[in-house]
Amino acid sequence: METVDGTEGSGGGRYALKPMRINCEDILFCIDVDAESLVEMKTAGPSGRPLTRLECIKQAILFFINAKLSINPDHRFAFATLAKSASWLRKEFSSEVESTVAALRGLSATSSCGQADLTHLFRLAAHEAKKSRAQNRILRVILVYCRSSVRPHHQWPINQKLFTLDVMYLHDKPGPDNCPQAVYDALVDTLNMLVSMRVTSMRPGRACESSCVTCLLCYRTLSNVVHKMTWT
Repeated sequence: METVDGTEGSGGGRYALKPMRINCEDILFCIDVDAESLVEMKTAGPSGRPLTRLECIKQAILFFINAKLSINPDHRFAFATLAKSASWLRKEFSSEVESTVAALRGLSATSSCGQADLTHLFRLAAHEAKKSRAQNRILRVILVYCRSSVRPHHQWPINQKLFTLDVMYLHDKPGPDNCPQAVYDALVDTLNMLVSMRVTSMRPGRACESSCVTCLLCYRTLSNVVHKMTWT
């Protein structure tokens, strides 16, 4: 810290923090397009109609990207979808907001997909991570998962820790037909296996029930997080 226009310790000076380097990130969003992403939430849109999970996810991603670019305009974003496995929605990483809007406009849900295999997502991420590292960038994957009773699975080597993974989990209340806690635990286990950094489990509760935006902005750049969100 440096003192400006004043004597250090006198209390009359202004202080300025020394500039810090912000790492450039390539952020890959993978969005669950199972039929459960069409479940309506309490949050209503401008027309008064309840928004679906997928609609709120789109709004949250746009809000998040604008916030990230205000911090560092060199961050870049790409998009994939998750049905039975992952597939590209927009492969090219870009910092153009208009490109993000176009990609999200083409995002739609499918029918019920059953169990999701994350292996291909991790394979795509590992390939992109090597290219990002060659450019002195960080590859970060943000998985948005919406299935209340179906645990994802994968076959990925424990020793390959090439990228950072964050998960936002949207689900129904626990009931006779679903067990979101088991899904949540499986997601935490995946994080523990995939990444070398400590996992922080956040359970925001009712404070985040009204808005996906709040939970997505709880995203930490220095730890890996599972956001567990219950919709009532």
